[in-house]
Amino acid sequence: MINPEYIGFIAATLTTSAFLPQAFKIWKSKTADGLSLSMYLVMGTGTLSWLFYGLLIESPSVIVANCISFSIILFIITFIIRSKM
Repeated sequence: MINPEYIGFIAATLTTSAFLPQAFKIWKSKTADGLSLSMYLVMGTGTLSWLFYGLLIESPSVIVANCISFSIILFIITFIIRSKM
């Protein structure tokens, strides 16, 4: 039988890595023009909620994925706010 956490880590790797191209583009161009702050705030809130859920159910795949995702989202939010100043 396959351990469900293995599937969780595969899913976590894929969904978390989806943010990386945007983060690299922002890092390289030093601008976040055209990105929606409200979308990333909602996504960040949802990701933080998933992190708390992962802590409650003690799921390593949910915890690790959402820690990393939240960090990337926070990076993107920071650049969006800086570009609006």
